[in-house]
Order: sequence, then C-alpha cells, then structure tokens
Amino acid sequence: MIPLKLIPFLWILCLLVVQFSSSSQVSISLSSRSIPKSGDSITIRWSGVASPSPLDWLGIYSPANSSHPDFIGYVFLSTSPEWKSGSGSITIPLINLRSDYQFRIFHWTESEINPKKQDHDHNPLPRTKHLLAESETVLFEQGRGPEQVHLALTGHPGEMRVMFVTHDGKESFVRYGLTSNKMGKIAGTRVSRYEREDMCDAPANESIGWRDPGFIHDGVMVGLEDGKRYYYQVGSDSGGWSTTYSFVSPMKDSSETIAFLFGDMGTATPYSAFVRTQEESISTIKWINRDIDAIGNKPALISHIGDISYARGYSWLWDNFFNQIEPVASKVPYHVCIGNHEYDWPLQPWRPDWSYSVYGTDGGGECGVPYSLRFNMPGNSSEPTGTRAPATRNLYYSFDLGVVHFVYFSTETNFLSGSKQYEFLKNDLESVDRNKTPYVVVQGHRPMYTTSYQTRDVPFRDRLQENLEHLFVKNKVTLAFWGHVHRYERFCPLNNFTCGSLGENGEDWKAFPVHLVIGMAGQDWQPIWQPRPDHLTDPVFPQPIQSMYRAGEFGYVRLIANREKLTLSYVGNHDGEVHDMVEIMASGQVLNGHASADGSSSGNGVAVMGKLSSKLSWYVMVASILVLGAFVGYVLGFISRSRRGAEAKWTAVKSEET
Repeated sequence: MIPLKLIPFLWILCLLVVQFSSSSQVSISLSSRSIPKSGDSITIRWSGVASPSPLDWLGIYSPANSSHPDFIGYVFLSTSPEWKSGSGSITIPLINLRSDYQFRIFHWTESEINPKKQDHDHNPLPRTKHLLAESETVLFEQGRGPEQVHLALTGHPGEMRVMFVTHDGKESFVRYGLTSNKMGKIAGTRVSRYEREDMCDAPANESIGWRDPGFIHDGVMVGLEDGKRYYYQVGSDSGGWSTTYSFVSPMKDSSETIAFLFGDMGTATPYSAFVRTQEESISTIKWINRDIDAIGNKPALISHIGDISYARGYSWLWDNFFNQIEPVASKVPYHVCIGNHEYDWPLQPWRPDWSYSVYGTDGGGECGVPYSLRFNMPGNSSEPTGTRAPATRNLYYSFDLGVVHFVYFSTETNFLSGSKQYEFLKNDLESVDRNKTPYVVVQGHRPMYTTSYQTRDVPFRDRLQENLEHLFVKNKVTLAFWGHVHRYERFCPLNNFTCGSLGENGEDWKAFPVHLVIGMAGQDWQPIWQPRPDHLTDPVFPQPIQSMYRAGEFGYVRLIANREKLTLSYVGNHDGEVHDMVEIMASGQVLNGHASADGSSSGNGVAVMGKLSSKLSWYVMVASILVLGAFVGYVLGFISRSRRGAEAKWTAVKSEET
C-alpha cells in the first residue's frame, strides 16, 4: 500500500509525465537560425498539437532565456489556416533587439482565462501553464552595421545630427559626402545608454518590461553646404557599415519651408503585446515617405509632438518604433516634444495640487529616460527627475527653418509664469525676427483648445490659457499645434475662446493664433466631443462656433510656407489626399480658414509641392445631428465636414481616457 503522504507527490509526478508526453509529441521548426537585419521575417512551423484549442498560442521571447510570463508578444495558432489539424505555420518580421530569440507554443482554453489578467483592450492575456514545445534560438547576423538611424537639426547652420544604435557601444563613425561613392568626411560619435535601475517604476524596471536598450551613438555632420544632397553611412570597419542614406541640407536664407507634423503616432507590431500598438502608424509613415520623395531636392522637417512610441515601459517597443520611422527619419530631421506617455509617473517632480486629475502613470515607469537619451534636440533644457535617472531633456527649444520659427515646449513640466520654461518661451517669442521668419509655430502635447470632452484635463487647459495664451497673442504666434486628443481639429483664429475676424469682407482683423489638434497619426483611443448641455451622454455632439473643422480620419498635416503665405493641409491616411486646408498670410491674416460647401478651395498650397497631386474631397451632410450610440468598435473611416458646410457626423469608437 502507498503511504498517504506520498499520494500528492505521485499525483504531481503523473501530471508532469502527462505534460511531458504531450509536449514531446509537438514539433516546432524554424525557416532559419539567423536573420540579416531588422524587418526580415522568419517562419515558424509546428505539428502534432493534439486537440487544438482556438486559444493555443505562439509566444515570442527575447532574450531566449526569458521566463514564460515575460514574452514580448504572442500570436494565436488559429491565425494559421490549417491550425485545426494540429499543424500550421506563422511568418513574423523581427526587430533586432541585440539578443537571441526563441518561440514557444502553449496550450490554453477558455476555462483557464483569468479575467484579472488583461491587456489595454480588456482582452485576457495568455497563460503559460501548458508548454507544448520550444524552438531553437535565433540570432541576428553580426557585422551588418548599426540600426535605428535618425536625423535632427542642431540649431547651428551647416550641421546635421545623426543618431543610431549598436549592440556593443564600440567606436563608431559617420562618413558623408556629396556623392554616394565618395563620402570623404568623417565624424566621430559619443555613446550613451541607460540601465534598468534608471527606470523609476513598473513595468519599465521589471523583468516583464525591461530589455537591454543597446548603445546610443550621437554624431554631428559639419561643414554642410546649403541646400545640397548629402550621402552618409554610420558604423565602423569592425562592426560593419549601414546602408547608404541621404538628406538635403537646410539653407540659411531659404524663402521656403516644408514640414510634416503630427502627434500621438506610436508603432505597429506584427504580434499582440501587453499594450495596444498603433496599426495606423504604418500608413502615416507611408504617406509622409511619399511626400518626401515627391519634393525632391528640397529640405524638410518632421515634427512629432508627444506620445512618441507608446512603449509605456515595454522597452522593445522603442526599438520597433525607431525601426519603423527610419525610412523617413534617415531622410529628414525628426523633431519631438515630450508627452504624457513618455514621462508621467506618480512621483514626478512637478505635480501641483490642481493636477491630481492630469498627471498619472501614463509613462509606464520610464520617467522620460528613453525619450531623453534616444533623441537629442537643440538647446540644453533639462529638469532633474529626483531619482537616480538622468535629468529629463529635450523639453523646450526652438530653431529657424526657412521662413518659419519653430518652438517646442513641455506640457509635462512646469510652464507656469515665473518658471524656467515660461521665461524661455517669453524671451524666445519676443526675440523672433519677423523679417527673417514671418511665421511662428508653437508646439506642445496637451492642448490649450479642444472640443474633446475629457473633464480631467480641464484644470490643465485653464492653466495653459491663463499663463501662456497672452504670450501667443501678444507675439502674434501664427499656429499652435497640439496632440493628446487623437483626432484632427482646426479652430478659428482664437483669443480667450473668441474668434478673430478673418477680414474676408474688408473689415478689420487681428493676427490671433490658429490652434490645431493633430493627435491623429496612429493611436486610436477616441475622444468624446464636447456635448450639448442638455444631452451630456449623447455620443455625437455639435461643433462650437470656434471649431472650424474636425475629423475622424487618421493622418498628418503638411506645412508649406514662403515669404507671402503659409498653407497648411490635412492629409487623410485612408486615401492620402487633402481633406482640410487653411492659408495664412505673412501678416497673420487668415485668408480661407474654412472649406467651401462644394469641396473647393482657393488655396494653391498643394501645387507648391510640385509632383504632389491632391484634390479636396468632402461629403457634406445636410441633415441635422444624428445621435449614434456605438462606443466600441474599430475605426472604419469617418465623414467630417466644415463647420460652415454642415454639422459633422462622427461615430464614437472608444471612450477611454487619452
């Protein structure tokens, strides 16, 4: 007879034998054991899965020795057409994380779902109790050169900064020149990195979120001639050289400025992750890349105003983001300002009493560190974190590009009257030479004006208006761009919620700033527009008189300016065409701050783009506001109209806080 005290141990042994027997029947194989470069794909094949479940899943692990719960992503086996047979294959592009990969197959059923373990979409996260098979490890090939190449202006004429990542931090260089076969100039790089201990909170400082970020190299190409196309490579003879990239250098006294602007883009992944990723970001990069190619040998700029990668503590999403933007960021300077999803955490140094509903845990414990070290913007703004982490950088700065003076500032750190940032903004705006740069464009993440009905941000908007609006009005800021709200909205020229006259009928006018919300580049948490006072819970709301145009399509804005006029166009990702346009004279007068009911516009900004051919397309609603009830679903496209044409029909998709 078996002693009673041994029965539990024998039972566990039987379970292990059954599990081992089950997993030993499943085979898993890979199309390759090595991958040349980021973005290249690998195919995972399996067979022998008995009684397959629709919830059986493939876990993606890097490094390969990660524990079962610490996957970087997952794909359900049911995405393979033949999964019900117990066999199948999945092909996935991989990003170089400077470490090996492994793939694991797990059995999972609905009876084992834990409702407390959910992702951002409230879907249950897969469980790792029943391992069926583990693959061999996969490595990225060495000697292929650095990755994640991106440019930035330094604020000094004749210079261009380039940053990139290596796995070992060994000495690397930038070589560049006016022809691709003769890059005779060499620039060295300085190296930095951050550690797990620099992260201030979870998940960024836990094993589930932390991965080695590699070594960040920073070099400056100097002595550049105005308006010339330069070719460059980064790397070294020992570590390998990157592919050859090129850019057009800015011109000191250029009479034209071209820029592409957006906020809240994020990155897409070919697998599910712990946090939501942003599929629309792929289209944003695609259309901007089209536009950059179309302008030919003209300098340009990309401006990303906060909520950059949406990594939120899962560090490999930063790698994914930089790989995704490299096709455009290696061609034109890529400039940023900080958003809540780069910075916020409960112990951030500046957290006034009125901001209890504003600043939260949106940064995922990163406390601004990856943002501060992976970018290097002009100027030397910084604020201490109050932790071991290095000071937060890239907070506020400005530079001239052609006929536009660009200003960036931080809505996450102190901007109130008397602060260092306030004094910077005041001095900077007062010192602009309007003969040189007749247009001033200010950019920050959280908006001063929006008709998104997010009550928690009201105290913040009040402080922006009380402390900064008078600076914008007094110094005749041309445009104020904001993100945070994940849609496009353009306002009339504004001062204290009051529209300035456009001067269309010869009357007097004032050069008030035109505010635009441009957080529509990728993130799909949808805002709720300001409701009618007597219908607070209705999901479709009329536009206030100040709101000239608002739209549900994803996209970006395209800025083209010369000494006479600035033309701003809103390009939709769904078709790559212009859906809103505003023209502003160098004097500050808004010429046509609305779209006509027949879809036409008197603007000629699209023609300035040369090869670009975009027509205005609209669908004008003649019916009154419809009450639409659905709050959950995916964005299939929205129909939006000018404030003057008719009220816009708009479908709420997601109502979670931004």
